[in-house]
Amino acid sequence: MTSPKSIRKFKMSIAEDYLKKQLSSDEFRHAFLEEKVKLDIEYQLEELKRDIQSCKSPEELIKKVDSIEQYVMSV
Repeated sequence: MTSPKSIRKFKMSIAEDYLKKQLSSDEFRHAFLEEKVKLDIEYQLEELKRDIQSCKSPEELIKKVDSIEQYVMSV
């Protein structure tokens, strides 16, 4: 009988192979990275919102905004 752990490992291997194959397509790679950037920015903005709601210091908030700005400029 096959263990759940070995089944997960097999499924992960299939997923990794599929992703590698997809990433060989320029169009897919571009779309994938674009979505990753969107999600990263969305996460950082949510984190900033939480910091604002929890009344973090203006210095800390500016530091976060600067960090987000740096990330956006780097992509």
